[in-house]
Amino acid sequence: MTVPVVRFTVRGVEVGAGASAMAPVTEGVAPGERPYTVVFDGHCKVCGRLARTLARWDRRRCFEIVPSQAPGVRARFPWIPARAYAESLQLVGPGGRTWQGAAAIERIIDLLPRGRLVSWVFDIPFVRRIADRFYRWFARNRFRLGCGEHCQLRAEHLDFADDDGAPSTG
Repeated sequence: MTVPVVRFTVRGVEVGAGASAMAPVTEGVAPGERPYTVVFDGHCKVCGRLARTLARWDRRRCFEIVPSQAPGVRARFPWIPARAYAESLQLVGPGGRTWQGAAAIERIIDLLPRGRLVSWVFDIPFVRRIADRFYRWFARNRFRLGCGEHCQLRAEHLDFADDDGAPSTG
């Protein structure tokens, strides 16, 4: 299941509570310096490899890439529920517009150099729905795809909705 992102303002948000001092993939980039911020699960090995690959492909330098556990992430984006960071990739664009999961991947591809050569495929009927299902399957099973212990423990303890809406574990 993808957690809906709702935008609201919160006063007195705790910054860095339980967060590790993980460095952004795009080190040396001031928060908000680039137009888009990609927030990924910094404890997941698969997500970390994909984030480093994105940083290499970002020749236009439009993405700030930070782990969700980095200090200040929740304060910067208080409209994103904490659970959403554990369940899917988040992309925050200009004005706070937010995409998550497969929609975030689609937007990232579209913004990459030559990405439009691939992103047109999302205009084909049902491709977005298939991409969303694949993303949810991948997120639920990433511990089997090389993430390791962190994601396996998450899969055993968090409920995710299957494609039919029934709760399941990893």
